[in-house]
Amino acid sequence: MESYVERPPLPGLAGMVRTVWIQRTGDTAYRQRHLPTGGVEIHFPIGGDPQLLGPLTGPRVEVLPARTTMVGVRFRPGAAPCLPTGADDLVGQRVGLAELWGSAVDRLVEAIARAGTPERALTVVQAHLVRELRGAARVDPLVDAAVAALMPWRPVTIDDLAARLALSVSQLRRRCLHAVGVSPKVLQRTLRFQGFLAMAQAGAAAGIAGAAAEVGYADQAHLGRECLRLTGRTPRQLLGGDVDRCACGHDHSASYRPFLATRPRA
Repeated sequence: MESYVERPPLPGLAGMVRTVWIQRTGDTAYRQRHLPTGGVEIHFPIGGDPQLLGPLTGPRVEVLPARTTMVGVRFRPGAAPCLPTGADDLVGQRVGLAELWGSAVDRLVEAIARAGTPERALTVVQAHLVRELRGAARVDPLVDAAVAALMPWRPVTIDDLAARLALSVSQLRRRCLHAVGVSPKVLQRTLRFQGFLAMAQAGAAAGIAGAAAEVGYADQAHLGRECLRLTGRTPRQLLGGDVDRCACGHDHSASYRPFLATRPRA
């Protein structure tokens, strides 16, 4: 049976990882639509080669073979995992993890294969990341502050954000491109749309117009244009016919509940 279930990351990864997940495909191939989240992802198909999916600025569609089991890790914007280059060099790309991490990946793949269950495999992956990231360079603190300020319920212009961080607009853009892979403006648009999806997943929207207004869209038409740009589908097509609650059947709560928790309370 096809399924996708998210979980919160281990505490040692909470500052860098947004969510982890287990995905299973059924008896037929599954058409997976990856959407921009502002961060990079690592995919570990059990019995296959792990890959890193770079930051996205639009949809990326791939077909997962039948009877595939995969565990994955989705990083927060700006928290790229031990990359030998800037995140802007990986935008829209899928790269074999061995190209980035070398021979350590072979040992990790063997440990995943020996895990026995997807749940244990996910624990193996997270434990490896905790060890590897312990001594790694931390997130750029100014980029981290910029990401927090660009959340959809905190309207701010890029000029004002740069001034708040004591940076020029060009300096903010350069640092954001290196750490996140996209410009501050593109990241702001991505996070705004993620805010809409979070509300739809949780059933927290007061209709599509209310959701659009809450996350900062000018109107419902503005949301529709951005949805087409970022996903290749209309909101109704993307959410399975209901714009008040996502009907995709997947469990995204581990990533979207914390996202919604950043909303200002009335």
